[in-house]
Amino acid sequence: MTTIKDSIHDYIELDPTAEALLDTAAMQRLRTIRQLSTVQLVYPSANHTRFEHSLGVYHLASRAVSRLEVDESLADRLRAAALVHDVGHGPFGHQTEAAIERHVGRHHDEIEWLLADSEIGNVLEEHGLELEAVAATVDGRGPLGELVSGSLDVDRMDYLVRDAHHTGVPYGTIDHARLLYALRIVDGELALEAGNVATAESALIARTLMNATVYRHHVSRIAGAMLDRASERLLADGHIDPDRFARLTDAELLATFADYEPTADMATRIRERDLYKRAIWARRQDVPDRFAGLEYDRTRGLEREIADLAGVDPSAVIVDSPSEPSSPESRARLVVDGELQRLEERSSLVAGLDACAREIWRLGVYAPEPVLDDVQAAAATVLETDAVVVP
Repeated sequence: MTTIKDSIHDYIELDPTAEALLDTAAMQRLRTIRQLSTVQLVYPSANHTRFEHSLGVYHLASRAVSRLEVDESLADRLRAAALVHDVGHGPFGHQTEAAIERHVGRHHDEIEWLLADSEIGNVLEEHGLELEAVAATVDGRGPLGELVSGSLDVDRMDYLVRDAHHTGVPYGTIDHARLLYALRIVDGELALEAGNVATAESALIARTLMNATVYRHHVSRIAGAMLDRASERLLADGHIDPDRFARLTDAELLATFADYEPTADMATRIRERDLYKRAIWARRQDVPDRFAGLEYDRTRGLEREIADLAGVDPSAVIVDSPSEPSSPESRARLVVDGELQRLEERSSLVAGLDACAREIWRLGVYAPEPVLDDVQAAAATVLETDAVVVP
């Protein structure tokens, strides 16, 4: 059996299916997609990739199915789905996901199209796996699909620990060994056995703290918003086919930006970390409800309105209004007195952490430094907020 040395899980043993899958071009491409995308502009050591993360998720899924004692055919499917779960990601991962969805109507977890008539699909079929069933599992559907994509899945267990390790922050450290040990199948669903409220809470606390310090850091958000606008320009202008765009690597995307005059400046800014600055950075309570969690078309309309009032080019204004925060971990199920209950029903911490997530929410408006003051004044007027930049 082939083993791979991993920075988080030590030695990872590969079954024959996993070994064959890793040799496909689709899996090897994940070596070129950074796990944390633009977070690397904040934490320089965050250079780990979706390839090593996929190996970690596979490893945890292997341990889980062994612990749960599921039948071998289902175990094979869960392990394979865990390994390929990120194969649908576009360049820079989540940072280009919205642009890809707008133009191809497909989320990165929807990978059935990628498996059909492909090298990776051929490997799965050669090892007795149904492509549709593997794709459904990646999307969290089918028997025990929530192990791969659910409220306390092996994906989350790996990325919290791995991202904390590579950024150097301590907040993502969770007891994933305990989480795996406590997993049970109850009425066909995954749950944590009695007495593990604190174990589940640890994952919720970890993700809340990682959101505040890593995933939603303002520098990463600014760079991500710049990537989204440049990606949209490429796709809307027809400079690149959307399906081809979705298969680019990180480096190929920046090169494509650089080769197209309307996006060349964005490529230079991202490469040189010459990013837009915050004109507005407002707390949730300082933002009218109608400006929270904006749809894309509405966002672009506001950008044009602010740019017109400020007397600047529309490309010099980016509005970034996240959706209301949510806590998937709070929906994790636990066995209490022989019955299934959600963590949010058993934990007094959940409400407090939900409030914490709301506290770190910010509405951002970004612009190049030379026009920052003009954009700031115009954005404050259009968005009806007195909060200009709040730490």
